[in-house]
Amino acid sequence: MPEKDLKKSNTKSKDSKTKSIKYADKSAGQPQLLPIFNKIKSLMKHYEKDNFKPGDENPGSYSIYCIAPIEIAGRKYDEMCFASLLIQKGYVGFYFFPIYPNPLLAKFLGKNLMKCLKGKTCFYIKNNDVQVMNEIEAALQMGYEFYLKQGWK
Repeated sequence: MPEKDLKKSNTKSKDSKTKSIKYADKSAGQPQLLPIFNKIKSLMKHYEKDNFKPGDENPGSYSIYCIAPIEIAGRKYDEMCFASLLIQKGYVGFYFFPIYPNPLLAKFLGKNLMKCLKGKTCFYIKNNDVQVMNEIEAALQMGYEFYLKQGWK
């Protein structure tokens, strides 16, 4: 078989394997990421109270919003995302929004969690590491307290 045909053959079998592990809603999650997603989601669910309401809750995605009048840098909002999760290809994206109105919060996040930071508020969680999960739990509590102190409850 010519090398060119061999590459095409391998690509097709790889693509069909990849398609079989994707969710029907086309989120790019792999089954091995579900325990990580479910663990972080269970940590976040604790904050579904008062004006903290679930937003997006689909297979492979979940978010919590603070539904309250919020003003940041002179701009008014009716709501603000608190945290969200999204299964991506190869990692679970944990988006921690309290850092936007208060960038200083990032200084108090755990060192293991900070190793997962891939932007301003996006963390790529690839393993169900106990230390990272504990640091996510602490970050959520810190962010929740920050929102409450701002009167966003």
